[in-house]
Amino acid sequence: MSLKTRSYEKELLDGDNIPFGDLLINLSELNTIGELLGGHSVTRRGVNFFLRKIPAAQSLTIAEIGCGGGDNLFAIQKYLGKKRKVALLTGIDIKPDCIKYAQSATPEIQWICSDYRTVKWPGGKPDIIFSSLFCHHFTNEELISQINWLRENSKVGFFINDLHRHPLAYHSISVLTKLFSKSYLVKNDAPLSVKRSFKKNDWAAIFSGAGIGSYSIKWQWAFRFLICVHNEQ
Repeated sequence: MSLKTRSYEKELLDGDNIPFGDLLINLSELNTIGELLGGHSVTRRGVNFFLRKIPAAQSLTIAEIGCGGGDNLFAIQKYLGKKRKVALLTGIDIKPDCIKYAQSATPEIQWICSDYRTVKWPGGKPDIIFSSLFCHHFTNEELISQINWLRENSKVGFFINDLHRHPLAYHSISVLTKLFSKSYLVKNDAPLSVKRSFKKNDWAAIFSGAGIGSYSIKWQWAFRFLICVHNEQ
């Protein structure tokens, strides 16, 4: 097995007609993985990057594309609540079952079932758009278009939280999910997600293709990249 280049092998979660019960187990375990392995912490750091650039008294609108079961937005909701920061949160996902799950878990967040590319923004474009473990589902060419969409649709900027393609990350998640996961989706897709993810030079090529030269990219534990782009005002 080589991790020199990205794999474009499809994950099971990319397919249609996943039984709802199986999807529930998958979403629940992804939430646990996100909390225990630092994924939610990376998302909170992404939000904090932009909080420093927005007046403290200003309310905030934040949207996530590919939100899945909504665990990242729930983590942001708790984080901003502790800071007493007023924010309207919106989650967008193309899968109706994901939106159904998210709505039942956190009804106070706004949920939209839509392809992100055709979403209609109620109330106008959000200040911040982000994605978490979403980009690796796309080819590099598709990501160039996605990043341009993120820039055009966010008023302040956007950030990306996704995996670092590394042998230790691949083998570690393979062992952990084999030992502890009850979801066949997680057992198959978690290691494959690492194979489909990125090295720093991948992001450099993607952002160059999108014509964006100014961005922040930082490695995060455990084997993630946090990429932030502040739109020029």
